[in-house]
Amino acid sequence: MNCSNCGHFNNGGKFCVKCGHKLQEEAAASQTAAASEYQPQPQTAYAPQQPNQRVRQAKKVSKSFFSYFAEGIKNPTATAQAAGESQFVNALITVILYALSIPIMLYVGWKLLLIQFVRSMFKLPIISEELAPSDMEDFNTGADLIKATDINSIIHFNFTDFVFKQGIFIFIGLAVIIGATYVAAKFGKVEVSFKEFFSRFGTFLIIPTALLLVGLVLAFLHVEYFSYFMNFGLLSIFLVVPYTIASFKQSGTSGLDRIYSTLIVYVVITIVLTFIANGLGEEAKAIITRMGNSNELNDLF
Repeated sequence: MNCSNCGHFNNGGKFCVKCGHKLQEEAAASQTAAASEYQPQPQTAYAPQQPNQRVRQAKKVSKSFFSYFAEGIKNPTATAQAAGESQFVNALITVILYALSIPIMLYVGWKLLLIQFVRSMFKLPIISEELAPSDMEDFNTGADLIKATDINSIIHFNFTDFVFKQGIFIFIGLAVIIGATYVAAKFGKVEVSFKEFFSRFGTFLIIPTALLLVGLVLAFLHVEYFSYFMNFGLLSIFLVVPYTIASFKQSGTSGLDRIYSTLIVYVVITIVLTFIANGLGEEAKAIITRMGNSNELNDLF
């Protein structure tokens, strides 16, 4: 230890051997300074980060929708009749799911639909009588090859372009059907706000949407029966209209009869489905044209 008075180094002891200065006080002061220098600083407590407001809202909406959707499958009539303006968002989500599930199903399963169509053509009496058994075997071989090939990448069948374009088109068609049904209900002297009417219509649409979602899962699994669920889901819209109109009480007897209201909306539905079918038909023509012009596809076969 160095003496603070004369600077002489001492190996130990209480006093400096050169000047006699007391070393014990110096050591105590050094220890105190060292302790104060290396004293651990208090840790700053950080408050846990709060979850994002949008994330919380999304979780709340999704939880509410799944509960609403499950209840609509379990008790469709009671759930629809109890649906008020508070269920408008859930009904809107149902309509969006209905509109998007159809083009996604077609995008995933169009190869299976094409195979089903050709196979049904082979079964026609006029054609089947002229076909040899080997022709059907060749077709089955080609069908297996089509299933195993990613033709979408060959003909550049764009998911975003097809699904969102057709999804928006179908959503607009549904909006027209709901609007026509609401107008028909108003002619029938049904006093109800549009949001409440939309909520009830969307709630009755839960089962058709569920059918389409089951079909979508089957399409992803490459099960050919998905087309039956797609057809049932599409045709179920003809049941949603009368159920929605009949679920409201008329405020008088002078309004348009519900049977005529339903028939008028059926005409609108037929027109809308015709436009949707034409749009999908144009997409199918474009796909077939790209298939015919694809050198990679020609090389494949």
